[in-house]
Amino acid sequence: MATIRTATLVHEGGNRFATTTGTGRSFAWGDEAPAGELSPVETVMVALAACSAMDVISIALKKRQGIDRYAIHVRGEQRAEYPQVLARVDVTHEVEGTVVDEAAIRRCIELSATKYCPVNAMSSAGATEVHHRYTVRRTGAQAFQAEGEVIVTGPYRRPDVVA
Repeated sequence: MATIRTATLVHEGGNRFATTTGTGRSFAWGDEAPAGELSPVETVMVALAACSAMDVISIALKKRQGIDRYAIHVRGEQRAEYPQVLARVDVTHEVEGTVVDEAAIRRCIELSATKYCPVNAMSSAGATEVHHRYTVRRTGAQAFQAEGEVIVTGPYRRPDVVA
């Protein structure tokens, strides 16, 4: 059964819209960052990072990874021409802890990118190329650092989503 998501936007002048979602969350869209208004394109990038992060941390904890610090960095390249879509997004997972395994973290990212994250699936089905990267730092007696790219998804590479 499909999940129905809803939201209502109300124009408040200029480029400002007040939003309330079906789950009761409220925020504002617009051009005024100092006023806390959100950019739609930046929000898509943040949604992609958050969706992937929630998958990765959940899978990593099931794999008994001892994560002390976890951050996601996201960078997008937006076309100058209309429509000004995100042509490329780099999502870098930065994982640090005393019991972290590079192969396990790579697999967590791969599962998110190819199976679980609906925001990545939607982006990859469209015009956006998403690069999924990582930096892993193990601290303590067997310290090491590794980084690399796990997988690239999109553009137009998810026929299972758009069919």
